[in-house]
Amino acid sequence: MIYFDNAATTLKKPEAVARAVADAVCTVGNASRGSHEASLSGMRILYKTRAMLCEMFHGDSPERTVFTANATMALNMTIQGMFNPGDHVITTVLEHNSVLRPLYLMESRGVDMTVVSADKQGNIDYDDIEKNIRPTTRAVVCTHASNLTGNVLDISYIGDICRRHGLYLVLDASQTAGVLPIDMQETHISVLCFTGHKGLMGPQGTGGMLVREGVNIRPLLVGGSGVHSYSRTHPAELPTALEAGTLNSHGIAGLYAALEYLREGGIHHLYEKEHRLMEIFYEGVRNIPSVKVYGDFTQKKRAPIVTLNIGDYDSGQVSDELLTRFAIATRAGAHCAPLMHEALGTKEQGAVRFSFSHFNTIEEIRQGIEAVKILATES
Repeated sequence: MIYFDNAATTLKKPEAVARAVADAVCTVGNASRGSHEASLSGMRILYKTRAMLCEMFHGDSPERTVFTANATMALNMTIQGMFNPGDHVITTVLEHNSVLRPLYLMESRGVDMTVVSADKQGNIDYDDIEKNIRPTTRAVVCTHASNLTGNVLDISYIGDICRRHGLYLVLDASQTAGVLPIDMQETHISVLCFTGHKGLMGPQGTGGMLVREGVNIRPLLVGGSGVHSYSRTHPAELPTALEAGTLNSHGIAGLYAALEYLREGGIHHLYEKEHRLMEIFYEGVRNIPSVKVYGDFTQKKRAPIVTLNIGDYDSGQVSDELLTRFAIATRAGAHCAPLMHEALGTKEQGAVRFSFSHFNTIEEIRQGIEAVKILATES
């Protein structure tokens, strides 16, 4: 099978990731729940992974790196834990439901929300963010890159708007963590939410958030922490304040191995290959009759995604044909990005997303192009 669904999860992982998980399953106990070697080993894995994530994203400190099961959990904890009735939040039509649904939930509890629109290429007008700032505005909550088009938002520009107006910037880095460099200090990111199983090349069930100094988030969950057991309230200090219960130390051991792989390989070098593969595919399909490609490919930096439709064919049918006839795995449908599909005019048809990894090859890209040509000829 040719796997072009890396925006959903990277299937091919560094070999060291699986080895690290297997070793941890056999040797790692419950971190912070004992003084024996198995527990201490878990504590060391958690801390060194926090430290490496803090270094990668230029966070404030490892202690302000919080682990969750995925980006969805991190975004829910952040959005439900930061805002109150009467607050105003600005977001965009590019967002995944992991951002939109928590915001809709908070809207039902009295939080006001403004959604900045996008054009037919999936680009927002950054002036619309500033125009919609009110006295009650507390934050901009947005994705770094659309999981549908691959378009990347100018986080430096948005961060500067937030800095000038005293707003928080909450970033969903699901599509860019491990793919593009992110500097929380330079871009004024208040909370960075990430998942471990996509560009970071780690196992599923890993993710988290980096929280800047001065940002307070109410816990979504409370319970066991390994410390202050006689207190009726959950510990208030990070990271424990947002980490109730046993963490996925086994998966986090795999995430650490993946982070080491990325550091050794260099995110810039790995991204260059992914970007080149994306360019070759895009150039090979964009002029095929009846093929329509979505997104802005004039961007120098974008997520390695090419999303398209063939004529009026349902995207699910095209994706099924790619799999059954050509053994090519893609993602069709709505991609949990309903507002983006409305902006692109693909709400009914959906779209077929091809998303690439540096583990893909040029030969696989060529086979993908040829498959699209054949299906377009038959349409």
